[in-house]
Amino acid sequence: MAVQTKTDTFAALRDCFATDLAALIGDQSPRGATPTAFIDLVEEVRDVLAASSIGSWQDASEELGSAVAYLTDALTSPDGDQPSLLAWARTHLWDGIETAS
Repeated sequence: MAVQTKTDTFAALRDCFATDLAALIGDQSPRGATPTAFIDLVEEVRDVLAASSIGSWQDASEELGSAVAYLTDALTSPDGDQPSLLAWARTHLWDGIETAS
């Protein structure tokens, strides 16, 4: 049951943020539906923004780096820790996208 909950929560985060993240790097290609594919997208956007000389994009990259850490931890965390880890990830995703926009 816990694995299904994690998958559903990651799907909700992906549905909420994937389009905006992909748009930041001009990527229109569909991504996989797995939690790992979503984390890969966040990492790719983080890396592209980090390579920029624009200060706000570098700040956004740091936010996305934090989101990656929380998302990764949520995949392997005990079930009781998952909601708070994903909530922190969501906050950093939101902040990263807003900072880069």
